[in-house]
Amino acid sequence: MISMDMNSMAASIGVSVAVLRFLLCFVATIPVSFFWRIVPSRLGKHIYAAASGVFLSYLSFGFSSNLHFLVPMTIGYASMAMYRPKCGIITFFLGFAYLIGCHVFYMSGDAWKEGGIDSTGALMVLTLKVISCAVNYNDGMLKEEGLREAQKKNRLIEMPSLIEYFGYCLCCGSHFAGPVYEMKDYLQWTEGTGIWDSSEKRKQPSPYLATLRAIFQAGICMALYLYLVPQFPLTRFTEPVYQEWGFWKKFGYQYMAGQTARWKYYFIWSISEASIIISGLGFSGWTDDDASPKPKWDRAKNVDILGVELAKSAGLYPGYMMFFVQSALMIAGSRVIYRWQQAISPKLAILRSIMVFINFLYTVLVLNYSAVGFMVLSLHETLTAYGSVYYIGTIIPVGLILLSYVVPAKPSRPKPRKEE
Repeated sequence: MISMDMNSMAASIGVSVAVLRFLLCFVATIPVSFFWRIVPSRLGKHIYAAASGVFLSYLSFGFSSNLHFLVPMTIGYASMAMYRPKCGIITFFLGFAYLIGCHVFYMSGDAWKEGGIDSTGALMVLTLKVISCAVNYNDGMLKEEGLREAQKKNRLIEMPSLIEYFGYCLCCGSHFAGPVYEMKDYLQWTEGTGIWDSSEKRKQPSPYLATLRAIFQAGICMALYLYLVPQFPLTRFTEPVYQEWGFWKKFGYQYMAGQTARWKYYFIWSISEASIIISGLGFSGWTDDDASPKPKWDRAKNVDILGVELAKSAGLYPGYMMFFVQSALMIAGSRVIYRWQQAISPKLAILRSIMVFINFLYTVLVLNYSAVGFMVLSLHETLTAYGSVYYIGTIIPVGLILLSYVVPAKPSRPKPRKEE
């Protein structure tokens, strides 16, 4: 009976049963996050945060998802425990390597296009969390004089306990779709310190009005998506009727198809925002108005919908642009290695396998190097990070591209058999 109800519900909104199950669990993060508020002790809150994340992950993606989550979590905590001076960089490279491997193995993009769902989306959020925690713990052993303000604010002097770490990583409010927050904020929120200190003159603000606003926003986004998606399906691009349209009709359809797809993501991010706000973690301080200060809830904000839809310009951060340039260089360099690999005779299978492994190492190295710009955003911080490793992720692909002109690859072709 439940299976039939799930099938009918999924069909009514045009999604698969797997996606519907995920959406139901995702919406459930709102009441689950609310009940966190009434858990009595710090230890209890950490256990509740971790257990609720594990349970909802199991319902959404199955048991294997939690095993996947355990890998980057173990990498991060082990690196902090065993080699603090380099724990950030170790977690960064190994964490992203595992994430990329999962994406390649599960081919997540194809699965999502076909209506499936897997845990790689949540794994991306978790990977950023463990990297952030390791980097902040690394910063905790550095002198304050050489740190940026964000590093001073978020650095960890002491290593989090295992239960604190698990609670931070799996807290269901941001576990599925972000946003990523810092370990120090999570600890202060759980302990009732910092801006969450209720012993100060100003009482903690009520989150309920802000939560309702986010839920209302999510409802509008889902309503628009359900209204538009039957009218602008992505399958139309491969239908003969699309090829018969003129340029402007094709261009208009592409615009509407892209806008339709965005409302689905706006819904997801709005639900995540509501979940974090109702738990209290979404509180980020008070406005500067001395006469009547108002609470701010932008810690949970994933996207500014009106800012995106009514943007006057692309407004990309320099870090984004450098990431895209780096990605182009990475792909070009990888093609050079691939052509060299194809030029090796099939008889030299071991040498070919070595080239495949070299291409894998190259991709992991350059992609993780390039991703720094995507995360830190500013030009100064991006160049500082790249320069700290001597621009190795830029020099290697450029060197490969130049070397391809000196050592061109000639594909190995078997000699044609002589006719008898």
